[in-house]
Amino acid sequence: MLNRDLLKKIPQNAHQVFTKRFSRMAGCDGAEGEGRNGGISKGFESGEELETFQRCELGFVREIGNPDEGVENMSDDNFLEIRRPALKEKRKRSVETVEMVINDKRWDLDNELSQMEIKLERLQGIASSGIADGGELRSIVWKLLLGYLPTLRDLWEKELLESRMKYAKLKEDFLLSPSQFSRRKDEAICNNNIPGMSLEREEVSHEDHPLCLGKSSAWHQFFEFADIGEQIDRDLDRTHPSLKFFAGDSTTSKKNKESMKNILLLFAKLNPEIRYVQGMNEILAPLYYVFSTESDNNNNNANAESDSFHCFVKLMSNLLDHYCEQLDNSSAGIHSTLLRLSELLKANDKELWRHLELKNKVGPQLYGFRWITLLLTQEFDFRTILRIWDSLLSNPLGVQEMLLRVCCAMLLSVKTRLLRGDFMDNLQLLQHYPSEIDIECILKTAQDLTAA
Repeated sequence: MLNRDLLKKIPQNAHQVFTKRFSRMAGCDGAEGEGRNGGISKGFESGEELETFQRCELGFVREIGNPDEGVENMSDDNFLEIRRPALKEKRKRSVETVEMVINDKRWDLDNELSQMEIKLERLQGIASSGIADGGELRSIVWKLLLGYLPTLRDLWEKELLESRMKYAKLKEDFLLSPSQFSRRKDEAICNNNIPGMSLEREEVSHEDHPLCLGKSSAWHQFFEFADIGEQIDRDLDRTHPSLKFFAGDSTTSKKNKESMKNILLLFAKLNPEIRYVQGMNEILAPLYYVFSTESDNNNNNANAESDSFHCFVKLMSNLLDHYCEQLDNSSAGIHSTLLRLSELLKANDKELWRHLELKNKVGPQLYGFRWITLLLTQEFDFRTILRIWDSLLSNPLGVQEMLLRVCCAMLLSVKTRLLRGDFMDNLQLLQHYPSEIDIECILKTAQDLTAA
């Protein structure tokens, strides 16, 4: 669970303040589509193995031709017909190379995960280069990287059982209405009752009456979170609307949204200083998707809600200060983090830094706020988000350090366009980051950056 001492310093109205700021700066309200750059055009079903996008550098057809062979006078149709077998062969070799790389990664991860004691540093190194979609690898690796699973395999079954039982108890204590709770209590008494014995009618106290407005009333506390539940419902309806796993009225999508609502509402009740803040749904989505669709022999699919809750709490424990306006100017606040991004860019490319911040006045607060607070979940298609998170979660220095490096690398990857543009050009480009930029190039650049 979250560090309660940390939470004590966060005022109770923080979620209200941040929600207004987030809606204004991140543009979540009324957002449509998958991500800010248009997203992916084709969704995938729940449980469907994701196909990894790979770039096949085939070049231009005319560069393959040889003028000495007289092809310069050929028509386009004849030229393409002649070169088509060569192109097909090159595509085939490219696909085979990609498959070999993927298989090598799978073997490395399988080998490391088969050890009785997993070396976290080695696992981080393997996972940082990307985890193959499908199977159970990403699910297990993310749980290890987040500290949900211990590094000793013999402890997995015990730890998972305890965590899942704890989650079930939390749901019973915090998510059931008082009437549902009383009914379950009566059923439990009835099941344990001696034959022939009848239940005595219990008097309902004033504080337990649904119309009681006292703050100590169980019903008052239940209704207090009704508005939060409605806000969560609205946000979940906007979560990755192009993916059938999250969107639509299918039985599967309804079940997924209900489970995610349980997680977010329980988090809000357990952390009244923060409660729920708009955008937390976007951070939960990758966790819940991976733990729901990647199956193994331990019936993890049936426990995806519990596992997602515990991992969400661990991930959020490192992001809390960004959700509180009163802490903006502290060393851990969002302003300090944005300043670190500016300093990182300056250390690696002063020319671009001067152009953005001195000439065009495009500071990181105009684009980096959403990038950082939502862990880049609004900037790329869903498959790319999973790949980015492989690197974020596997960084030995923590999620925030790698996140800043990726943000800086995103700027460097569009340097030429930024240097050509004015204030409006730069702002539009960074608030709608181009989808054609190779994510592997961005992540490689991020790894190679000089520390600020």
